Amino acid sequence: MAKGLVNVQGKPAKKNQDKAPERKMIAQNKKARHDYHIIDTYECGVVLMGTEVKSLRMGRASLVDGFVQIDNHEAWLHSIHVPEYMQGSWTNHSAKRKRKLLLHREEIDKLEAKSQETGHTIVPLALYFLNGRVKVEIALAKGKKEFDKRQTLREKQDTRETNRAIAAAKRRQRAAQAG
Repeated sequence: MAKGLVNVQGKPAKKNQDKAPERKMIAQNKKARHDYHIIDTYECGVVLMGTEVKSLRMGRASLVDGFVQIDNHEAWLHSIHVPEYMQGSWTNHSAKRKRKLLLHREEIDKLEAKSQETGHTIVPLALYFLNGRVKVEIALAKGKKEFDKRQTLREKQDTRETNRAIAAAKRRQRAAQAG
C-alpha cells in the first residue's frame, strides 16, 4: 500500500504545499539601486483600489520617482505612477495618489528612526504579485555620491570584461581539444 505525503499533524499534505511562492514582477526601480546604497529591505503590502489592481495586472506601473514617507506612524508610498484602468468608470483611481503601506509597528518605528538620520531615505525597489496579492519591496537607503556611482559602474564593467575573457579562453581551449 503506497503512502502519500504526510504533514506534522499526521494529516495528508496538500499538493501545492511544497511549492515556493510565485513572484510575478510588475515593475522594478533599477535607478534606485544605482543612486543609493541599499542598507535594509522590507516586503510590505499596499492598500489599493480595484481599478489599480486591474491596471497592475496589465503590467503597467512606474516606480522611478517613488519614495516612502512616514506620517503619524503610518507608512505612505508617494509618486508611484499606476495609470488609470482603461475600462474603469467613475470609480477609477488617480494615477499618482499616495498609497498606504502595510507594515508591522516595529518595522515602521525602525524605519522612521533611521530615515530621520542625514542622507537616509526609503525608496521602493520592486512591485510584484505574490500569491495573488500586490507587494512592494522597499529599502532603507543612503544616497551615493557621484564618484560612488562611477566606481560602481567601473566595477560592473570590469567584472563583465573578465567574464568575457574567461569565456573566450574556455572556447579556445575546447576548440583546441576538439581539433
